[in-house]
Amino acid sequence: MTNPTSTTTTPGGTNSLAGRREWTALGVLMLPLLLVSMDVSVLYFALPAIGADLRPSGTQQLWILDIYGFVLAGLLMTMGALGDRIGRRRLLLCGAAAFGGASLLAAYADSAGTLIAARAVLGLGGATLMPSTMALLRTMFTDPGQRAKAIGLWSGVMTGGIALGSVMSGILVEHFWWGSVFLVNLPAMALLLLLGPFLLPESRDPSPGRFDWLSVPLSLAAVLPVIYGLKEIPSEGWHPLYVVSVTVGLLFAALFVHRQRTTGSPLIPPALLKGRGFTPALVLTLVASLAMMGSAIFTTQYLQSVLGMSPLAAALWSLLPSVFIGVAGPVTAQLVQRGADRGYVVAGGFAAMAAGFALLALVGTDSLWLVLTGAGVLACGMVAIMSQLTDLAMGGAPVERAGTASSLLETGAEFGGALGMAVLGSIGTAVYRHEMPATAPAPARETLGGALATAGRLPGHTGEALVRTAREAFTSGMQGAAIAGAVLLAAAAAGAAVLLRRLDADGK
Repeated sequence: MTNPTSTTTTPGGTNSLAGRREWTALGVLMLPLLLVSMDVSVLYFALPAIGADLRPSGTQQLWILDIYGFVLAGLLMTMGALGDRIGRRRLLLCGAAAFGGASLLAAYADSAGTLIAARAVLGLGGATLMPSTMALLRTMFTDPGQRAKAIGLWSGVMTGGIALGSVMSGILVEHFWWGSVFLVNLPAMALLLLLGPFLLPESRDPSPGRFDWLSVPLSLAAVLPVIYGLKEIPSEGWHPLYVVSVTVGLLFAALFVHRQRTTGSPLIPPALLKGRGFTPALVLTLVASLAMMGSAIFTTQYLQSVLGMSPLAAALWSLLPSVFIGVAGPVTAQLVQRGADRGYVVAGGFAAMAAGFALLALVGTDSLWLVLTGAGVLACGMVAIMSQLTDLAMGGAPVERAGTASSLLETGAEFGGALGMAVLGSIGTAVYRHEMPATAPAPARETLGGALATAGRLPGHTGEALVRTAREAFTSGMQGAAIAGAVLLAAAAAGAAVLLRRLDADGK
């Protein structure tokens, strides 16, 4: 098999149908995408074993968990723009090598510092893999119908991987040692490195201009403080440190935007945001991610702390709603191909997510199937939305800027997820604290976890009463956050129907 020639598809080029080679290449691309999404949650069950073996401090433990997501989010825009300049396949293969090497280092790390460093490199590799896979998909599938189907599969794999990561972690740690959660990355990365040069076409911007290195630290300074602050607010409250962190990040974001508008060769060209449908897709992606991550922080706690499941049992139950995710994207693509209006399809996805929140608003302290059904409806709506919004944004973006467009969408999703955890998490926490009696011990009034830990030290009926009260208060907080989420998503459904149908009408 010959090596594909380096090409760059132009917007005005013909939309040729993809064949067996392209679909095989898509399957190869799905492997790193699945692993990158799994690595977000793969340490959930491995952390106790890591703690016993490496004995990290409390701060080191937090960095082991968070450094991957921080580096990933901070470098997405940089790596997307870099791939457009040096070649998306080249960047993908470099990222795969880095991801594989870092996985091996993490698996055999003999200290907390080594594991933190390895996780940081994994985040770097993930930041190259995510935009590169979408940019190459945009290059390989030029036919709109085939591209929509491929993006539907991409969205399903991305969403399902996060749920699968925690389950895979639990199973591997139960039968092997904690390093095995990293070794599973190696076969997929080796396969990508072997087959990628033969199956994947090279593509790049033929006239990229110079690379704006000053925008790199500005983008990091804009993204990382905001993500950090928003992730800490739900558990720690509106502490001045986290508010200042978000504020500093927003100030650097303003500087970053100013830089993109004034420099001759920006990292994120302002013209990209003015492309047909790109900005609406970016905003709606942020809203959908806000809702999805905001719901996840409640459903995972509900299974473990309200229903009393073990972490592995909770992960296995939470995998059940993901069964339907794999078909949601392709089914949505089929609806659009058969003439369904994209605006109505996306609005329907938001309506489905609103319905999922409405189900969560009805839960009691013993509502396993209601929670799973609500989570499943939410996930299906999310995949339907993301497949269509990604197709809208990538289809309208210039092919030479596919990596930049993809990275910007994914950065928006990261921001949305952090914002959802902060906003909906804060609503749930506020309701919880309001529902807890003033006579309860201080740790119990702060969080459900604090209440369960405190109850374990109290005698008999006193501890049981505290647990029952805390679980009811948490459920009330979950209901309050679900109502807020449902209202937000109903508004997003109406907005998507009007805005996207107007775009379709203007494009005809």
